[in-house]
Amino acid sequence: MNSKVEILLVEDNISDAELAIRALLKNNITNYIIHLKDGAIALDFLFGRGQYEGRNLDNRPKVILLDLKMPKVSGIEVLEQIKSNDLTKKIPVVILTSSNEFTDIEKSYTLGANSYIVKPVDFESFHRTVKDMGIYWVMLNQPLEMNTRQVT
Repeated sequence: MNSKVEILLVEDNISDAELAIRALLKNNITNYIIHLKDGAIALDFLFGRGQYEGRNLDNRPKVILLDLKMPKVSGIEVLEQIKSNDLTKKIPVVILTSSNEFTDIEKSYTLGANSYIVKPVDFESFHRTVKDMGIYWVMLNQPLEMNTRQVT
């Protein structure tokens, strides 16, 4: 695994994950994507538990793309743990899901999601959406760590 994680994709639907990864790589947005298939594994990765014990926790993703409807641990539960932990709460989390239910949108923003995107159903729209989202969050967005400077 490369030492610098730029995008953490947490998605249980393999087809959606492959489309997202293809869009990000094809458009040269990032070369460093980690795809995890469920929320439990994502939490292990982020907090250095289980198979990721000993992982350098300073190597945080620039952005997490998070599906909501997943087995084991839901995206809502993952989001809640990410945003309630000092180590991970500043990492931007983009909800990328098929759910356009108001309760999911409201709960996601209440818990600290930085963006909520409903997956388009057709290939071209999905590709364009992931590309545009990747450009913004990986290339344009300025994370807090990069902008901190000491005021004297």
